[in-house]
Amino acid sequence: MTDSLRPLVIGHRGAPGYRPEHTASSYRLALALGADAVEPDIVATRDGVLVLRHENEISGTTDVAAHPEFADRRTTKVIDGVKLTGWFTEDFTWPELATLRATERIPAVRQANTTFNGMHGIIRLRDLLPIIDDASDAAGRQLAMVAEIKHATYFESIGLPLDELVAAELSGWATPESLIVESFEQTLLGQLKARGIPGHYVYLVEATGSPADLVAQHGKAALSYAAHVTLAGLVGLAREVDGVSVNKSMILTETAAGTETTDLVARAHAAGLAVYTWTLRAENRFLAKSFRRGSRGAEFGDWLSEFQLIMRTGIDGVFADQPDLAIEARETR
Repeated sequence: MTDSLRPLVIGHRGAPGYRPEHTASSYRLALALGADAVEPDIVATRDGVLVLRHENEISGTTDVAAHPEFADRRTTKVIDGVKLTGWFTEDFTWPELATLRATERIPAVRQANTTFNGMHGIIRLRDLLPIIDDASDAAGRQLAMVAEIKHATYFESIGLPLDELVAAELSGWATPESLIVESFEQTLLGQLKARGIPGHYVYLVEATGSPADLVAQHGKAALSYAAHVTLAGLVGLAREVDGVSVNKSMILTETAAGTETTDLVARAHAAGLAVYTWTLRAENRFLAKSFRRGSRGAEFGDWLSEFQLIMRTGIDGVFADQPDLAIEARETR
């Protein structure tokens, strides 16, 4: 990656600042706006089809609740330690899920996106591959997928091994230039790498808590995410993965003088890791306090200053809901 393309701008679930997330329209728009890559979240159906949804619970991003034929599928489950009630992808076959339509996840913030409710369906991982290929041909350069694999320990416990399913889907398509794989579970990254899928492997790190795979193995003794980003933790990760992807709150800190950056990017680079962060969003609701303008959460604040502050850390990639704005920040910093 050349300096002019650092950081990599990744369309987070496509371009959800402008279209409902994880739809073909959202992905196509992100790439048309100039994103270097797009990020699908990957979960599975009952019949082992990989579909693109932020979570396996889909009541907030589809019209499933309006389908009386699926009313009896509503249930309560514990996913990675969190109790959730709704409809879950693993309780549907792909033909059943294909009858649903996508809806805007945060309509109070992105009311304009609700005009697209019902226009687009759920898509599969295999449906995204030609979208990226066609956009790469049009752009004259290789565009990439940053594949986030969700809830791997949970899915394996119900007989849906995501490493096996993802490897089968991406074998023959993935290259080191076209694929970055992310997961909050390092176990999954190791399993997929062992299957010979080429690409860059990135460990997702939350600001709090512990990884689900380690909790499943060690209970309360599981190593926390915080321990993974100590100097020793980063050095250890560098032996296993190519990079870390962290919550934006781990890059920014509020001080009396305003918003400043932490030294996390520098420390991770010193350990030999690439660093990505999520999520750059232009609306006041999501910006650091010192960059908010006005009183309405849905209005855009001083996104340019926040985005550029993050980019000046030397970060390698940013996930953005409005990828065109992240590109503007990259080009004008």
